[in-house]
Amino acid sequence: MSTLHEKLAKIAERYDELERMMADPAVIADFTRLNELAQERSELQELVETFRRYQQVTRQMADSRHLLEEDNDPEIAELAEMELAELSEEHAALEQQLKTLLLPKDPKDDKNVIVEVRAGTGGEEAALFAAELYRMYARWAEEHGFKVELLSASESDMGGYKEVVFAVKGRGAYSRLKYESGVHRVQRVPVTESQGRIHTSAASVAVLPEVDDVEIEIKDSDIRIDIFRSSGPGGQSVNTTDSAVRITHLPTGIVISCQDEKSQLQNKLKAMRILRSRLYDMEEQKRLEEQGAARRQQIGSGDRSEKIRTYNFPQNRVTDHRINKTVYRLDAVMNGDLDEFIEELAATDQAERLQAVGAEAD
Repeated sequence: MSTLHEKLAKIAERYDELERMMADPAVIADFTRLNELAQERSELQELVETFRRYQQVTRQMADSRHLLEEDNDPEIAELAEMELAELSEEHAALEQQLKTLLLPKDPKDDKNVIVEVRAGTGGEEAALFAAELYRMYARWAEEHGFKVELLSASESDMGGYKEVVFAVKGRGAYSRLKYESGVHRVQRVPVTESQGRIHTSAASVAVLPEVDDVEIEIKDSDIRIDIFRSSGPGGQSVNTTDSAVRITHLPTGIVISCQDEKSQLQNKLKAMRILRSRLYDMEEQKRLEEQGAARRQQIGSGDRSEKIRTYNFPQNRVTDHRINKTVYRLDAVMNGDLDEFIEELAATDQAERLQAVGAEAD
């Protein structure tokens, strides 16, 4: 723990330095600089406060041990033993918390996200399920103060979605939703089933961090833009002008179509946002491949092909296969009550990362 102490002591020194700098009249007068320092201070605050409580508990434990060694009064010794037991428990918890807080932060965690939901096996039933997943995430996002923006949608004949792409905007959106990437499976009697048999269908979810222009540079020569007339389910026209946009990224073959806006420019901007996120994600997936199988198997790896969750309607059951967690309140989950899964997935991911750091240290 000695090297950890040294690292924490330096961070605490930096925190104190930031507080002194923020009190400087010259800095107060410079809003941009003050904002930068306040942001850095905010990021260190929980870690420093935890470290200082840890130091305080360490000193109190030393005092209690001293009392046990020096005082012959049985009553005082008993009180000191009780206090030492309580402090030891808190000390261990604080040490674990410090290790967790020192884990490298995913730089994508604070970003907005672009979520892509695609119908998989199951035809029309899969498209209806994809639409329900979209509504589930939209309700969760709105409940937590995030803004939802529909970017692109391809409707099926029965009102489902062959594909729906939407943004969830707000600080920390990626840190919460990144565990949703993968294959979601539904088991129920489809509305099109006359015999009452239970069918299994699927939809895939991809959660991509939304990136800025400066993070992913796209050359004009690398894209082809086609303009066409937008259409609805079954090919019916929903717009009388050529405002729909299709962008093809020539080096990768990625094709993005947007037609929901009446403005050609707005559709192009939306398509470019999706393209940037997909290109960024391709780079991330390549990096994960290079890190090896062990890292890809971790909860936070975002494996798109992994079957992650089953929604069983007849049994009112939702099971997350990565953490072997089952709840019997499917209605609430489909209405956006995802926090129980999100919290446990985040905790499991954190535990895996701590274990990996420990293994590297050994």
